This record gives sequence, C-alpha cells and structure tokens, in this order.
Amino acid sequence: MATTNEYQLTDSPTEGISSVAFSPTTSQFLLASSWDCSVRLYDISSDKTRFRYDHNSPVLDACFTDSVNTFSGDMKGNVLTYNINAGSQTFVGCHNEAVRCVEFCPDVNALVTGSWDKSVRLWDPRGRNVVGSYNQPDKVYTMAICGHRIIVGTAGKHVIIYDLRNMSVGEEQRRESSLKYQTRCIRAFPNQQGYVLSSIEGRVAVEYLDPSPKMQKRKYAFKSHRIKEHGRDFIYPVHAIAFHNQYNTFATGMFNNKIRKVSECCSGDLYVKRQFKQ
Repeated sequence: MATTNEYQLTDSPTEGISSVAFSPTTSQFLLASSWDCSVRLYDISSDKTRFRYDHNSPVLDACFTDSVNTFSGDMKGNVLTYNINAGSQTFVGCHNEAVRCVEFCPDVNALVTGSWDKSVRLWDPRGRNVVGSYNQPDKVYTMAICGHRIIVGTAGKHVIIYDLRNMSVGEEQRRESSLKYQTRCIRAFPNQQGYVLSSIEGRVAVEYLDPSPKMQKRKYAFKSHRIKEHGRDFIYPVHAIAFHNQYNTFATGMFNNKIRKVSECCSGDLYVKRQFKQ
C-alpha cells in the first residue's frame, strides 16, 4: 500500500520499466523507458504524460542531455533522440547489437552509449554523430558518469574506467569486480571519489577510484536483499542503485519490490555505514 509520501503515476507502461531519470533542471519531470518499446515523459506534479515516442523494439535505457532533449537506445541497437519543444523524433545511429546503456556527460558535452556488441561509443549530441568507438572486453551491462570519467561494467566482471577528456590514450584503470558473481549495476558517488557496484547474488560493493593502498583499505562489500522465509534463504539480484546528491546516501532495489537505503558518508575522516530496510 502506498504511504503518504509516495504515489503511483497513471498511464504507466504496459511492460517492465527499464530506466527512469529526472530532468536535469527540475524534479517535476520524469523520463521512463520501457520494454513496451516506449519512452515517456511524466509531469509528476499533475500526473500527466507530457510526451511519448516509440522505438521498434524494447527500450533498455534513456537519458536527458538538457532540459529539452532526450536520447534512448533499444534492443535492436538503435539510438533515437526526441526534442520536447519541437515534438520531433530523430534517428541518431546504431550499434551492432542491443544498446544497454545511455549516459550523458555534461563536463565534456558527450553522449555515451554501451552495447552488447562489446563497444562503447561517444556521440556529439548537437551534430548527432559518432565521435569515437572503443572496444570492450565483453558485453556492456552498466555504465556510470563520474565527473569527466565513465565507469563501464561488462560481462566477465570487468570494470573499466575512462577519462572522457582524452579517450585516445585508452583506459585509465581496469579492475575486476570484488564481488563473486556477475555485475548488475554501477553508480558513482556524488563527490566523484568512487562508485557502488551490485551483483546478481544480492551483494553490494563500495569502491574508490584512488588506487593508493590507503584508499583501497576503505572499500567494503555487504550482503543485501536477502530474505529468510520458512527456514529458506532467498537471494535477489540487486538491479538498481540511486544516490541522494545532498545527503551522500544511496538506495538499492530488486525485483521483489523491496528497497534498501544505505547511509554512507565517505568524506574526510568521517566514515559511517548503516543499512535501513524499507
């Protein structure tokens, strides 16, 4: 049952929601992509759908590049853009396989897409053309913008970090996930010092970008989204991670409709971690 601080939007997609993103200028507008091949923009203050456009296959991710332009990628590898003011939809380009991740980096004004074709591509959102394509060790499952960096998580538990200002030099760091099983989601700290990574086996790792031994000692992992019922343990993949930009906390989500908030302070000498079930 919904509580007083939550409510359900009408005109929801008919299939699963693959991603959600708030407008970069206001929390009034929410962008949602779905397996029903649609991308919708909701005005959550009035519970209205401001626009909808459709792909020819399920949409796996979508993002804003500014307050009036969105980009999205689908299962067939197509990347589309929509201009809210003009009400126009435009084909941008494509990967050879499904586009799993679509991210925008405002620091370098670049759109970044990651695909199951084992590549990451950079696009100029103004010219709508590819400015670089970079091979990955395996299928791209998740990506996160971290200031001027992009953190890429692939199959095989690879984590690759690039400096988007100078992609010609190649990867800045390559790591292996500290978790035992397949990576599901990566999200960067708001302070850009590190990232949180989750797996299909109900675990979450907190990692730091600084490779120095001092900082690497601070990383840790914990079990999450595990439920014991009738004497049996049920373990759920951690499919989603979201940070609160002011309070430096993050929430994790899974398919059994449970959310867990984790309080994590990682600045200066203050270092506290707590978990709260919801």
